[in-house]
Amino acid sequence: MKSLAVRLSVLVFALTLLLAVPAWTQGKQESPRHVAVRAGRLLDGKSKDPIVNAVILIENDRITGVGSGVAIPPGTEVIDLGAATVLPGLIDCHTHITGQPEDYYADLFRKSPIDQAVVAHLYARRTLEAGFTTVRDLGASEFIDVALRKAIDSGKVIGPRMQVATLCVGSTGGHADLVGFSPYLKFEQFNGIADGTDEIRKLIRREIKNGADVIKLIATAGVLSEEQSAGAPQFSQEEMNVVVEEAAMWGLKVAAHAHGAEGIKRAIRAGVASIEHGSLLDDEGIRLMKEHGTYLVADIYNDDFILSEYKRMGYPEQLLEKERKIGQTQRENFGRAVKAGVKIAYGTDAGVYPHGWNAKQFAYMVRWGLTPLQAVQSATVNAADLLGWSDRVGAVVPGLYADLIAVQGNPLEDITELERVTFVMKGGVVYKSPQAKPTPEEPH
Repeated sequence: MKSLAVRLSVLVFALTLLLAVPAWTQGKQESPRHVAVRAGRLLDGKSKDPIVNAVILIENDRITGVGSGVAIPPGTEVIDLGAATVLPGLIDCHTHITGQPEDYYADLFRKSPIDQAVVAHLYARRTLEAGFTTVRDLGASEFIDVALRKAIDSGKVIGPRMQVATLCVGSTGGHADLVGFSPYLKFEQFNGIADGTDEIRKLIRREIKNGADVIKLIATAGVLSEEQSAGAPQFSQEEMNVVVEEAAMWGLKVAAHAHGAEGIKRAIRAGVASIEHGSLLDDEGIRLMKEHGTYLVADIYNDDFILSEYKRMGYPEQLLEKERKIGQTQRENFGRAVKAGVKIAYGTDAGVYPHGWNAKQFAYMVRWGLTPLQAVQSATVNAADLLGWSDRVGAVVPGLYADLIAVQGNPLEDITELERVTFVMKGGVVYKSPQAKPTPEEPH
């Protein structure tokens, strides 16, 4: 009884102390952080002309004000980038951020998904420091991409915002399957192989259960796999329809890997949000893309890297020959699509070539038909629209995340400036800067 009385006395004392604490101290939060970024010009992602003498006001992780010569409130932390050009953080709609090739057979047979997982954070950081503050990652093994996205979102790992596709939805014997080897060779790990509508529905549900933000459909054969074709369809129209239908039921979009003309058209008719690669796109496919509002995400830089480096890495001649046949055609068809007015979003297939080189594709997009402004918009407002994140990223306007990059020159005059990013901010936090720690603005 005495012990009970003591415990009751302690409880009453504790409650008395709690009630004595002033109400304003309960649930007290830190004061908001106010930052202003100044630069010679701003390409906000939406406007045709740059904003000169630009000032961007930021509270915590969001933009609160933008304009030319905007007044900076006293006490605001100022980042002065001088004559530099500021842009929205760039968006790459097609990466494979959990790996990149080094040796064809060693990558296949001497490395496990654990090897990929322990280095993925390096590729994520390189991508962010290259100016890409958001990526759509289209395929990874063992849900490594989900774990990486969670680690970045929690602040444990430095990297871009991510939408992830987890396992690609592929058919038996197709681009997502292991082909060209003994039928007795098997890997005991998760795979995205599904045949028929019931298997497809179950696979998509399993992917969503385990963290997928977007579904990747392997609509056709591919280049860096050992099928005979580079573009033959690998699902029926009915199966592709089910992929889009099931994903939509769960609120997700579908990105379709599609090189061949027939597979491209089946995927468009099914209702995919984007065609990835689009190498053998024909006139009917272009017409369908315009009718359906389908984005083209064409990786038109990496042909150069594959043909210069993949033989050294031990890739079979069959794969290199497919690349030789398809690379130039892909670029020509990209140009035709641009001329026809197909919607273009930026996507590189980074991971096929080194992460951090993502911006090398801008010059190729301009060479094959985009204006520099259109190229910038493909990686900002257009890409944000494709991701369904126009309310978060892709422009420098109030209410969106404070995702900013800067380059020293003017990308509208020299698009390769985007290969030399000097400043990166994501969510109001600076991850790369040419200058010392910012100082508070003095009162006027």
